[in-house]
Amino acid sequence: MLQARRDALDAGFRLQRAAFEGQPFPGLDVRKDRLKRLLALTESHEAEICAAIDADFGGRSAQETRLAELFVVRAGIRHALAHLRGWMRERRVATSLPFLPGRNRLLPQPIGVVGVVSPWNYPFQLAIAPATAALAAGNRVLLKPSELTPRFSALLDWLVGEHFAPDEMSVVNGDAEVGKAFVSMPFDHLLFTGSTAVGRQVAMEAAANLTPVTLELGGKSPAIFDSSCDLDASVSSVAYGKLLNAGQTCIAPDYLMVPLGQAATVAAKLAAAMARLYPTLRDNPDYTAIISERHHRRLGDMIAEARENGADVIEVDPAGEKLGVTDRKMAPTLVMSASNDLRLMREEIFGPVLPIIEYARIDDAIDHVNRAERPLALYWFGRDRGNRQRIMRETIAGGVTINDCMLHLVQERQPFGGVGASGMGVYHGEWGFRTFSKEKPIFIQSRLSAGGLLRPPYGKTFERAFRLLGLVT
Repeated sequence: MLQARRDALDAGFRLQRAAFEGQPFPGLDVRKDRLKRLLALTESHEAEICAAIDADFGGRSAQETRLAELFVVRAGIRHALAHLRGWMRERRVATSLPFLPGRNRLLPQPIGVVGVVSPWNYPFQLAIAPATAALAAGNRVLLKPSELTPRFSALLDWLVGEHFAPDEMSVVNGDAEVGKAFVSMPFDHLLFTGSTAVGRQVAMEAAANLTPVTLELGGKSPAIFDSSCDLDASVSSVAYGKLLNAGQTCIAPDYLMVPLGQAATVAAKLAAAMARLYPTLRDNPDYTAIISERHHRRLGDMIAEARENGADVIEVDPAGEKLGVTDRKMAPTLVMSASNDLRLMREEIFGPVLPIIEYARIDDAIDHVNRAERPLALYWFGRDRGNRQRIMRETIAGGVTINDCMLHLVQERQPFGGVGASGMGVYHGEWGFRTFSKEKPIFIQSRLSAGGLLRPPYGKTFERAFRLLGLVT
């Protein structure tokens, strides 16, 4: 069975490679047609997409999928359609004086066949958003969705097959072994979204083919409350940002830093804000379940370890329900006084669990962030411009939202991507178009060029021309 899937993968790749070689520079109309079909796929099958994702999670609201996935994807496709002509345009580049009247140009050129490996937490958005950029850039696309969302992955395979020819875009389904075979293919670019540990393996597999990679990973993204913040508004933002998709979001706040002496007050306000968002949990269709028993067990083990080691653990269960017996729901959990050696403090949490850490001075908050690996996101809440500037300049993160959570992700005019252990490379909007293009530099020589004066046989003419060249550079 595995060999059959490998053979099918290889055949699909060769089909797309041959199609690209037959049309290496699709025109504007061709690219727009593909994007319009991608938009039709998104708009015509909303109910099926929401239902499949809900079934895979064992409970995720259609509203959450529509907002966090379908809306984001639609906005990205429409943005690409509106700006594609300008992105494709051959651009003038200034020419240095010694080479005038020659001219420089920069041509964005499609690179070939792009591989996209998407995760389970936002299975539609994180497959189709990279595909949008790759198709806009004129490439062919192979998608490998997660095996942890089998209903959605099967649906995506069918939807793509309904709207695209196999030599334009197609889906490869399968387990981790198929995924390993997928990332070892000689793609012209490979985009992977997932954990840092798997991202390292992907990068090594791609390196064998010198395949350039964009890695969208994760890490421990901090939220920092400055003493100048509007506490109630800040708590409301963090409660929502942490519990969207039950915390199974790569840019969710992983831990919260608050001024010394405020942890208990903030925890109480957070518990109240979370209870307002989700007054019940078990049968509440608005509150998402954990994706699998393994992930549910992992989160439970982290909480148990923290409790056993003396941390203060607060479960936010407004209706006092019994969770995790016949479902995979998990109560929002706040953890205070957790020691740094706990798994909760070392690993990306990826669930509805939020450690709260106190800091004495802004320097301490900066040092805490900088001692860890660089996060995918950072959130700062406050009105003090001096402290904000210090946080922005003295910490490094993939992206930042000030006085809210996660909104930098949906800015189509900004790049999205990680740094260090949280990833490499960017996409979204024009940045995605450029990621999946080769910006080819072109120099056009003029008939009036004096370059012949610098060619052999060398002599006095060369020396005079070379001396003049030195004067104008």
